[in-house]
Amino acid sequence: AGPVSHRTAQVTNLPWSINADSLQQQFNIAHVELINDFAAIGYGIDCLQQQDFVDLQAGHALDKATRVVIGAGTGLGEGYLVWQDGGYVPLPSEGGHADFAPASEVQMNLLGYLQARFGHVSYERVVSGMGLVNIYDFLACNQPASIKLQQALLDGDDPAAIIAEFAMEKNEAVAVQALDIFIECYGAQAGNLALTCLARGGVYIAGGIAPKIMQRMQQGDFMRAFCNKGRFASLMQALPVKVIMNPEVGLHGAIRVALRS
Repeated sequence: AGPVSHRTAQVTNLPWSINADSLQQQFNIAHVELINDFAAIGYGIDCLQQQDFVDLQAGHALDKATRVVIGAGTGLGEGYLVWQDGGYVPLPSEGGHADFAPASEVQMNLLGYLQARFGHVSYERVVSGMGLVNIYDFLACNQPASIKLQQALLDGDDPAAIIAEFAMEKNEAVAVQALDIFIECYGAQAGNLALTCLARGGVYIAGGIAPKIMQRMQQGDFMRAFCNKGRFASLMQALPVKVIMNPEVGLHGAIRVALRS
């Protein structure tokens, strides 16, 4: 989950430095190759079955056209796939670290809050597990949560999951608003990536968060933000958008890469 350079990778959100040559030697493996996690997901997409996807927008995929993949989890991963020599070739991206672009007054205020905390504010600061927590912290400054939610956050070890649970199951107002903002920003950045790469082959939503909040993903806020691209709204409405429900898609992709080596 980070850029690979000269057989070495520094994982962005963990203190891990990984070297392919060291792994090869330590474990006596004939060949080790490092690939970005979203490159692996890109390779894995064509291994999946129809039941592994949920459509957010049917659209119309053009044969051999560019695809994109984006996914919020620990961070915000992105990639794109181009047709080459009879199949799709995934190319990694670090677009999740591009500048966050607020699209409403509350998002502008969120940006100011995050700039004071972090300086540079990327989409990953908003659209990720830690991003949901950041949004919640921003809102909680002026809208205190219930004692029950505050206690759950103190007792638990996954604050993003707790906030999502209280938003979806307990109708906690501040958690609901945090998840709403998260989904709107997620849809907007997915649309940015699709527009940047002209993803007429399809948009794939990966990562661990989307399947867990599928009920909210299907209520329309994600797709409204995705399609809200001014003069290009009609183009956005024609793009297929699918959520990948299979959590092992990246492993399938890694196997494909290993088998070809």
